Amino acid sequence: MSIEKIPVTIITGFLGAGKTTLVRHLMQNPQDRRLAILVNEFGDLGIDGEILKGCADANCPEDAIVELTNGCLCCTVADDFVPTIEALLARPQPPDHILIETSGLALPKPLLKAFDWPDLRSRITVDGVIAVADAEAVADGRFAPDLAAIARQRLADSSIDHDTPLGEVFEDQVACADIVILNKADLVSPDRLAAARKTVLAEAPRSIPVLEVTEGRIDPRVVLGLGAAAENDLDGRPSHHEDHDAHDHDDFETIVVTLPADTDAETIVTRMEAIARDHSVLRAKGYVAVAGKPMRLLVQGVGTRVRAQFDRPWRTDEPRISRIVVIGERGFDQGAITAALTG
Repeated sequence: MSIEKIPVTIITGFLGAGKTTLVRHLMQNPQDRRLAILVNEFGDLGIDGEILKGCADANCPEDAIVELTNGCLCCTVADDFVPTIEALLARPQPPDHILIETSGLALPKPLLKAFDWPDLRSRITVDGVIAVADAEAVADGRFAPDLAAIARQRLADSSIDHDTPLGEVFEDQVACADIVILNKADLVSPDRLAAARKTVLAEAPRSIPVLEVTEGRIDPRVVLGLGAAAENDLDGRPSHHEDHDAHDHDDFETIVVTLPADTDAETIVTRMEAIARDHSVLRAKGYVAVAGKPMRLLVQGVGTRVRAQFDRPWRTDEPRISRIVVIGERGFDQGAITAALTG
């Protein structure tokens, strides 16, 4: 008698595209599935896992949300990934479906290869890979390198022989996907949305759906239950890094900045906008303790676009400490960023 494999959906996408928002939506609309969530953070402070735990319910309780913050999944298969999956499967009530939210810096194909691990292959299958893209950013051309400009750079500088790291990440995520979600579609005009769609399709190695979504709201039946068995389709998902057994994240740096006590909400938003503008910060996110407010303020910045909202009261057993995770390309000025955020 064969054992039915538990499906796993990999949710990938660039920094700030809306992966956590999509996962939260799926948690709140589980379609009678018992879900487990695996969040792979890049950096020292797990913000996305905290966001998800804040909306956990009976369909996906807080103890079914697991954070891995000490390395990317595909680089820590034996030490972290396999034991974590095995622990989920060994629960008295194992999940019906597992969602994996990758780091925004992750290349999805090496993670797919991890599902060939002998202890996992017979028990789980990759139901599908969902790539979430920021419609506005793609429309602006930030993740689709200008081939003519690259060619000119190559002529001027013989050391340039590949796309920018950010471009490679975006292209690999699209190339590996079964579905691409153009999130935040409400922020762009129809013409720019069409341009973003065209950019995504140009990177796709095969015909795949490209769905226009706002706030990650999509019918779960569209993205769960695809039955793609993606681990058996590696050749159909090309990557810039086919010849490398491993990869690193040396193109990016992360810092965690602790803010002064009871920082004003408007001030921190202004400062986050400034570091993105002045220091090319890719992503900033964290929690802030605001003077006189019992609830913690969740702040998230993608480029110069910063959003802030109160998500839940501070618990009596947790310190009211304000911390911001800042991610940028290697070489960014950590001292200046810290000074700008702390005033």
